[in-house]
Amino acid sequence: MLAVCTHCNSHTHSQLSVNLSLMNLCRNESSLMAALKTLLFFTILMVTLPIGLYFTSKTYVFEGSMKMSSSDSYFYAAIVAVLAVHVVLALFVYVAWNEGPPKGKGKYD
Repeated sequence: MLAVCTHCNSHTHSQLSVNLSLMNLCRNESSLMAALKTLLFFTILMVTLPIGLYFTSKTYVFEGSMKMSSSDSYFYAAIVAVLAVHVVLALFVYVAWNEGPPKGKGKYD
């Protein structure tokens, strides 16, 4: 059975090849959505975590528990925020590196 291909408007593709093309297109769209969700998650994390840790550590840890001066607590809270940025970046690289289909040592057809 011949079907009209939505990409090239010809009748030369068989129904099987059209179905395979549509399956590949859907798989590509789902992997794109997964990548965008990952990117959005880490973007939100990159904005909220360092800022939240900065103010939390400054107020409760350095000024509250350790009784540091305001200028010292600014300095150490900034170090905590920078460390948080590096942790989020490392996690993003790890997740992005391991995302997608598993790559084995064997050859796939």
